[in-house]
Parts: sequence; C-alpha cells; structure tokens
Amino acid sequence: MPTLIYNNGPRMGEILNLPSAPVLLGRAADCTVVLADPMVSSHHARIEPHDGQWFIADLGSSNGTLVNGLAIQRTLLKEGDVITLGAEEFLFTLAPPAQSMLPPSPTTGTPSVPTSNELPPSSDSPRVTQESRPVRHQTREPISPATNEDIALVRQMQEKTHLIRKEVAKVIVGQQEVFEQILMVLLAGGHGLLVGLPGMAKTLMVRTIADVLDMQFRRIQFTPDLMPTDITGTEVLETNRDTNEKEFRFIPGPIFTNLLLADEINRTPPKTQAALLEAMQEKRVTVGNKTYSLDPPFFVLATQNPIEQEGTYPLPEAQMDRFMFFIWVDYPREEEEEVILATTTVQNPNPPQRILTREEVLQLQRVVSKIPVSDHVIKYTARLVRATRPADPRAPDFVRQYVSTGAGPRAGQFLILASKARAVLEGRIHVSCSDIRRAALPVLRHRIYTNFAADSEGITPSSLIEKLLQTVEEPAAEDYIPAARSA
Repeated sequence: MPTLIYNNGPRMGEILNLPSAPVLLGRAADCTVVLADPMVSSHHARIEPHDGQWFIADLGSSNGTLVNGLAIQRTLLKEGDVITLGAEEFLFTLAPPAQSMLPPSPTTGTPSVPTSNELPPSSDSPRVTQESRPVRHQTREPISPATNEDIALVRQMQEKTHLIRKEVAKVIVGQQEVFEQILMVLLAGGHGLLVGLPGMAKTLMVRTIADVLDMQFRRIQFTPDLMPTDITGTEVLETNRDTNEKEFRFIPGPIFTNLLLADEINRTPPKTQAALLEAMQEKRVTVGNKTYSLDPPFFVLATQNPIEQEGTYPLPEAQMDRFMFFIWVDYPREEEEEVILATTTVQNPNPPQRILTREEVLQLQRVVSKIPVSDHVIKYTARLVRATRPADPRAPDFVRQYVSTGAGPRAGQFLILASKARAVLEGRIHVSCSDIRRAALPVLRHRIYTNFAADSEGITPSSLIEKLLQTVEEPAAEDYIPAARSA
C-alpha cells in the first residue's frame, strides 16, 4: 500500500496510508489530510491513483508544490520522492517501511500506537488512516527500535550540522562537498581516503573536524622507513620496582585515538600499511600475543597525493576496499581562493568551538544502524552495484567494454550506510534512492577498475559511475511480482 511519511516537524516518522482514491491536502477542514502550516493553501494539492500509478497535482496553491525540490503542476510519483507543501515535507513510498523509528512502549516493549489514528474525514475523499505499527519483512531480523533520545537527536541534527559547518568554516573556506562526505563517513562508522593535490588543507580540515566533534586527534606522517610498531605500539622490557623482576610493558602507539590521520599513506611499504587493516576492520590491535581494543569512536582518514608516484607504494585492492569513501579534494573556486588569501595570512581570533561530544557521535552511529531502509531502496542498491560487474548479464554494454573488475558486496553495504548517515545529517529518518545516488560516486570510484581500452580513451571510473546513474533505473512494480507470488 502506498504511504506518505512525515519527514519533518513534530510528527516526523508518522505514516499515512493512501487509499485507492484521490487524497486532498491543505488547511481546509474538508481536506483528507489537514495541515496546520500557514504556508499551506486551503486546498493545496491532490494525490490520486491512475492505472496503478500515483500522481500529484498542484491546485493553484500560493507557494506551489515541490517534488524533490522542483515545482510541479502534475507529475508521476516514484518511490522515495520527497513532497514539500509549505514547510511540510513528506516521503512517498510504494510500501510501508520495514521498521518504524517510533520508540517502544515502556509497558509492552512494542512500538507504541497513538490513541487516535484517524484523520479528519473529507466530503469528497475517503478517510485516510495513520498507522504507526511497524511492518517487518518476514525474512529479516527485526531492527532495534530507536529511543526517545535517538529521535530527539535526529530532529536536532539539521541545525547541528549547520552549526558544525559554521564552525569548520572559521578555518576551512569552501570544500563543502568534502566536508559533508567526511561527516557521512564518521556517522556511518567507516573510514575515508582523501585524495588531492598538496596545499588543499586536507590535514587542517580533518584536525578542525576533530576539534568540533570533541575527538582525540593524532597524525602519522607515513614515510618509507616507518615500521608497523611505530603505529600500533611496542612492548618494552623493564624491571618491576616492587618485585625486582623483568617484565614486558606495552606502550600504545598513535593508533590509540579517536580520529587518526594517516598522512600520505602510500609513501610507506605495504607491511606498514597492513598494520592499519586490523584496526580499521576489527577496531583492535594485536601486538605480540596480546590483542588490545581501541576505544570508540575510531576512524581513519588517510591522504594521498595523486600526482607524485615515484617512490610510493600504491594501496592494494583489499586495503582500498576497507575505505568507505574515496573523497576527491579539488581546487577551490576563484571567489573562495580570494577569501583564503585574505583570511589565512592574518591571525584568526575565532577558533572553532565544539558542537557535538564523543558520546553524541556514538549515539548517532547507533541511530544510523536503526534507520529503516525499504525493499525498494535495497533492490535499487543491489541493481546499481551489480551493474558495475562486466560478467553480470544485466551489466550495460559500456561496463562490459571498459571495466575489468566491478564492485563487491561491501560497496552495497557502504552505499546503504552512507545514505543513512546523510539522512541523519539532514534530520531525516528515511532513506530514498536519491540518497543512494548521492553516495554512489565516493563509494564506487575506487572499487571499479577500468581496462586498457578505457585507459587509452581517457575514460575514468567517475565518468562510468555518472553514466551508470543515468542508465540503471529504479525497480518498477513488476519487479516485485515474483516475490509476491513466492510469498
């Protein structure tokens, strides 16, 4: 059953089931869905089914009806479309989400249901019921429900993201896309690879974000003579003053921190690069016969210089795959560079202030894991990742022609996690296919390996991803028919 989900405001997360009849939205009492927002017209918009599809039409409203940020007169609604009426925002889905974000009831332990779940009746439209009970897919494990504190923190995140951006802007000019991708990596619990020319403030940006998020920060300058124990720590033999016996004592290395900057990671041999692998994947370090856990949160942000390759050791594919994002740091725009020249050559009297605590960052990571994702988004993500593999029967012709190795399942996992993190940063609790498309470039561009034909024609993984996003379509209604029959 198609649904509308409140995407903001005090009713965020509430679900409205759409009947098989026109639904009128506006401020008037005779509307099927009555909205109290003064920016909404009396009869603002109408949603109606036609031949198995759903359309939305603006009814001459004063502020217009927006779908995915674009003003419309009448348009077809697709899975994940965001509808904006005044200050009200709804998410359109073809099926109820797999899990509600409403907190559990203190007495029963199951999601609570409002005392009144009926909307005002309309004279010309049937009644629409509001459903808060979660609908779970039978083959999936239930997701832990969010607490009241989780939901309150998500609702505040849009404002807090603005404050974080404002504090970082005291030091870093521009690079908004880079900043947002780093935040997405941190909230999703992943690691990022920052690639850009020297002097692009990569190190300064990471240090500034660590200060704003109240994280312990350490930096390792990778060099050809750096040893694994220089990163993880080492054991030293010393004499116990009480017993006068010899014993080993572990001295932690710089990896024991919250945010580790691995500067120019490709300048050190693979043996030292591999010292990071266990820490990145398992959040622990093994030295000798003992294993030491890293205190959460723990993130690795590594930098690379893309032009100087002499005397460097390219990261192996397995280690590249550990990085959630490949973040490209490009030149600033002309007006931004003028601001950089004017502000960085004088003393800065306003250091950035802390906005989030480490505990809040950990809580946001837990919230990201609880956000539901619809079957439609999961199916689209799998379809997009599989389209990067030249051996897949549904891969486009240009992938077969130019790609030697496509992305693995971890790419799909990171696409989902990154999209969840982006939703949290914007104060939302639902993920759409547009979120997947926004995360596709940094997730996929270091997981797609081009062949000689692509290299000879100057075709890059980024250009192939852009073409994939235009080629791979979202699942249609007929894609769910076999699943419905088998059920």
